[in-house]
Amino acid sequence: MNGKKILIGVCGSIAAYKTAFLIRLLKKQHADVRVVMTPSASGFIAPLTLSTLSKNPALSQFIANDEGEWNNHVELGLWADVFIIAPASANTIAKMANGICDNLLLAVYLSARCPVYVAPAMDLDMYQHSSTQTNMRLLQESGVKMIDAEFGELASGLTGTGRMAEPENIVNLVNDFFSSDRPLQGKNALVTAGPTYEQIDPVRFIGNHSSGKMGVAIANQLMAYGADVKLILGPVNDIFELEGLCVSKVTSADEMYALAKEQFAGADITVLAAAVADYKPRVMADSKIKKNKDNMTLELTKTPDIAASLGKIKSKDQIIAGFALETDNEIENARKKLHSKNFDMIVLNSLKDPGAGFGYDTNKISIIDRDNNTRDYELKSKIGVAKDIVDAIVEKYF
Repeated sequence: MNGKKILIGVCGSIAAYKTAFLIRLLKKQHADVRVVMTPSASGFIAPLTLSTLSKNPALSQFIANDEGEWNNHVELGLWADVFIIAPASANTIAKMANGICDNLLLAVYLSARCPVYVAPAMDLDMYQHSSTQTNMRLLQESGVKMIDAEFGELASGLTGTGRMAEPENIVNLVNDFFSSDRPLQGKNALVTAGPTYEQIDPVRFIGNHSSGKMGVAIANQLMAYGADVKLILGPVNDIFELEGLCVSKVTSADEMYALAKEQFAGADITVLAAAVADYKPRVMADSKIKKNKDNMTLELTKTPDIAASLGKIKSKDQIIAGFALETDNEIENARKKLHSKNFDMIVLNSLKDPGAGFGYDTNKISIIDRDNNTRDYELKSKIGVAKDIVDAIVEKYF
């Protein structure tokens, strides 16, 4: 559970008091917990209690404050490794089953790409009602995991099935989920990301527009699947989610090459997502070059070919995935690169596709393997693309 991102949804139910214990148990296992509540949930448990225990604000409204800032339901849905709605009322279950979206919790549910667990809590007649049973079945058919209600004394005074599962039982289920959903457990991965900067003089360099977002997203996805990940990251400006990754920051192609060659032998999977400069100045000036001529000639020399070098020394048990950013003859050029660099698969993206390439939070890719099988993907967030890439690696080789 260490470092796992767990989103807790809380509905209007007397069982909401149990959520405090659930959060406490998750935090004891060093999970990162956030809370989203329906508007009626605060009538059963104070948001302050949940925010204090989770160490994050307990959110219930789209508008966050008087300045008009908003709680981004899409961001919350993408952030979580798992979304647990506990307690889940009959009302919220019905809305989820029918796609109704009239509060923040439901908007997060419709945006979530992670597994969703629902722990119903209601009186026994409500739980057994045919409409509730139908709604729970619809949710299960759509992939939601139901945590069965438990038998015992209910708030109405009746005894029967309808109690929210005990927090300890929910935590055990989630632990089982994380243990089983890690297909790369025990594997070592190496990822390169970002640009390289090749110095002309102390203040100028040759570089490119790579943001590093794609490579970092891949590293995080590999880690989420259980791999021990080493990330070699070129100079980037953005602050990334790097917790749990072994990160080495470099500037030049020579530095990236030296580290990649050093760390490659221990890698079962290598993903070369960095945009490495092809050329560097033959000589770096010791001081700033003054603009005293109309023209200047800069002599360049090739940088080390990291991909080709690693491809030459890789063993039959090592997997290398590379990238091809193309503008013309995309498929043909990507296939040539796949074989010349001895890759096992190559990820192609074209600068002709709107929303793809450098600087965007989205990407549109095709994946080509050594058997020349090509799979095309729709434009989606780089987090979603990273999952597609890692899923393709797992599906093909593990």
